[in-house]
Amino acid sequence: MKARILIGVSLMVVVLAMAHLFASQEQSQPAAGSAAPPLSNPLKIALLKWYKANTVPTEFSAGPNPVGVAFDGANIWIANYGGSTVTKLRANDGAVLGSFHSGNAAAGVTFDGANVWVSNSSDNTVSKLRASDGKLLGTFSLPGVVPWWMTFDGANIWVPSSNASGNGWVTKLRANDGKNLGNFTVGSSPAALAFDGENVWVTNSGSNTVTKLRASDGTVLGTFAAVQPFGIAFDGANVWVANQGTGTVSKLRASDGSLLGTFTVGLEPYGVAFDGENIWVSGAIAIFELRASDGREVRAWPLTNSTGLAFDGANIWVAGFSISKVGKL
Repeated sequence: MKARILIGVSLMVVVLAMAHLFASQEQSQPAAGSAAPPLSNPLKIALLKWYKANTVPTEFSAGPNPVGVAFDGANIWIANYGGSTVTKLRANDGAVLGSFHSGNAAAGVTFDGANVWVSNSSDNTVSKLRASDGKLLGTFSLPGVVPWWMTFDGANIWVPSSNASGNGWVTKLRANDGKNLGNFTVGSSPAALAFDGENVWVTNSGSNTVTKLRASDGTVLGTFAAVQPFGIAFDGANVWVANQGTGTVSKLRASDGSLLGTFTVGLEPYGVAFDGENIWVSGAIAIFELRASDGREVRAWPLTNSTGLAFDGANIWVAGFSISKVGKL
């Protein structure tokens, strides 16, 4: 009898010890999924893309001297400066779906949810093409010359241009019919624009400034210093500006324009794009990937004279001006 009691007590001790062990192990384990990389874009996960980018860029032919790049949800559009055309590539495999005439010296390309807008830098116009088939839906004049990179605010297209002296404007065109809703004065030689959800940001390469405009009425909300700024992008909280004059990118807080950091990216940075996690910068000697949180360099790819950039939800596309190709990273 004593032996049975002893055995029973021993079993209870073992059970309690095991229960305590399991409980302590469960408490010490990380929460489900906490060990996974913090990828912010679900398409990367869907494609099992746990790596940062393709180790070897995949290249596809474009028209002569590609400059602007945009994504329409399924396809990549490329503005070919040297060919006055726009090339449409299928994003998943790079197949050419069409080449469409827009105007002379196509520079910028922007998608509005249904149509593609192209800035014709030698014609001082913008063209509206139907994204499904590239049909020309309209061409609209601007008050100045050399329109370049545009932005879309959800209802309107904003286009930079300047006069012969460099005095700059940004023109607000209603996307559904191209009606001019206003020309707003900014700095000299405006080059590129970005929308932050409420405001439009403009790089003024001639006056070494960046202008912040309220999208609803074009009121200037601030002007911030830069050095020959060109490309610009919004990361959800901050605005990134490529400073061609110093080989750097600046990180500005979108709420008030405060400078949060300046980061070296090589000679003559040109375009800027955000992939949901990192910032990409094109330029004269290489393409740089920077961590958006602190500007630390993640990686660089050697490619001379790279210009426009676009993110397709999984990959970055970059225009190679000198080689008349686009790379998919």
